Amino acid sequence: MTQMAVLAAIMAAPAAAFAQDGDAAAGQRVFNQCRACHTTNEGGRSGVGPNLFAIVGRRAGTVEGFRYSANMRELGAEGLTWTDDRLRAYVANPKAVVPRGSMSYPGLRNETQVNDLMAFLASLK
Repeated sequence: MTQMAVLAAIMAAPAAAFAQDGDAAAGQRVFNQCRACHTTNEGGRSGVGPNLFAIVGRRAGTVEGFRYSANMRELGAEGLTWTDDRLRAYVANPKAVVPRGSMSYPGLRNETQVNDLMAFLASLK
């Protein structure tokens, strides 16, 4: 299978499939530690961080009106898209995905919490 075929299959998968191992309700509780900077309501304002409504499948650096770091804008222009795998990596260690980004969060290390958070983020559509 070519890389493009794999990418197309990932992009076509329903968001619920991305979060099959997590509990969205528990993930909403995990998200409480993100609320200082992010909102999740449709059409909601951005705070210190961008609004995360419909984040799964969205190209990085594209929330209208949010001032992203130069590194995040570059990566988004190069095609960085928030797939489940990419979001997991970013939540676990933001600097590993966007080395010169402005996210100050050090990362979420508990795998159960990451799974739950991914289920919650996938439900935002």
